[in-house]
Amino acid sequence: MTNNSPSNVSSRREFLQAGFAGAAALALGGASHAFQDDHYPPTRVITRGPRHHWFGYYDKLQFDPTSRFVLGMEVPFEHRSPTADDVIRIGMVDLEDDDRWIELGESSSWNWQQGCMLQWLPGSANTILWNDREGDRYVCRILNVETGDGRTVPHPIYSVSPDGKTAVTPDFSRIAAVRPGYGYAGLTDPYADDLAPDESGVWRVDLESGRAELIISLAQIAETGEIPNNQPDVKHYFNHLLFSPDGSRFIMLHRWRYPNGRRLTRLITANPDGSDIRVVIPNGYASHFIWRDPRHILSQSKDWLGNPEWGNFLFSDSEAGIIEEVGHGVLNGSGHLSYLPGNEWILNDTYPQGPERVQTPHLYHVESGRRIDLGRFPSPPEYTGEWRVDTHPRFSPDARYVCIDSPYQDEGRQLHLIEIGDLIG
Repeated sequence: MTNNSPSNVSSRREFLQAGFAGAAALALGGASHAFQDDHYPPTRVITRGPRHHWFGYYDKLQFDPTSRFVLGMEVPFEHRSPTADDVIRIGMVDLEDDDRWIELGESSSWNWQQGCMLQWLPGSANTILWNDREGDRYVCRILNVETGDGRTVPHPIYSVSPDGKTAVTPDFSRIAAVRPGYGYAGLTDPYADDLAPDESGVWRVDLESGRAELIISLAQIAETGEIPNNQPDVKHYFNHLLFSPDGSRFIMLHRWRYPNGRRLTRLITANPDGSDIRVVIPNGYASHFIWRDPRHILSQSKDWLGNPEWGNFLFSDSEAGIIEEVGHGVLNGSGHLSYLPGNEWILNDTYPQGPERVQTPHLYHVESGRRIDLGRFPSPPEYTGEWRVDTHPRFSPDARYVCIDSPYQDEGRQLHLIEIGDLIG
């Protein structure tokens, strides 16, 4: 492990002495985002330049169970693709100690959109995990932030089961070749010339033993069901995996890329061992999604229920059918979706809109259809393409806070904390 230097262990001991287990309520103060208006909830920037900070995707556990410690990644540059030699720092912010940054480790396997899969281990109060590169393979680091004890799993991870024992993962080398910004630099795809290889796909990783097993191959999924607009030269890959809330199923996006760069997508679910594969969205139009509960999936798609545009649709996994559209014309149809605990509220955001390229995280109340915008966060024009900064809103376990990634003044991308407790009661 590269994260147990004396200074790092000392820093971890300092926050433990401050009371890791007894996190108290935080009184939100400090400076608000420069573009906030008075009618938006209180917001503050919790990381500082000159280095840049972000977390990445919206479906990972960024907050510890007490909602006190907020994970993040630190990088010294922006506006270019990572190389195999670029190393980021892993750390967390202590919200009860003047937003102190506590360094925990580093990674050489990361991208701008999803970082290095940094997250708290589900079910644990003190353990985090992230991907890294070791020699000629990608690996997963697991670290107890209280003791500094760490170990390495000889396979990368993507989504972790709710019990914290199992992960599923796609082929990051293949993703890097077909979708820049989502894979890792450093290793090449050994099956780059194979459009649907038997040896690549989705692996199940035992986080306790370190063993990994290929459970669904690209060759298998290319022969499962009908591929819309199929051509003999399309290249298949997996991305965006997510366990259901009870761990009984997981989602994967099956994507295929045409020679001109165009992509289509099916949303597919399976058991953790790869059995009972179901094509939930078969028409080629699937994007951001979230489990509402173990049997229902909210996903963005189009050409359903008479709506030819992209929208948010609720699907049944058990019956493989569509149920209803959610938030038509109110809930943004291209944002990153999460259900807050209790499923009464949906958390979402937008891509840059208008001449100021404003991104708007928002809440949607399912029963009333009411939307509450959480702020206006302009994204300068240099934040485009692979190194754009999507806000990717993530909520705390107590549903009091939302954390987003957004450029801040002249300090580049930083973590912003929004208080939503008063809004949702």
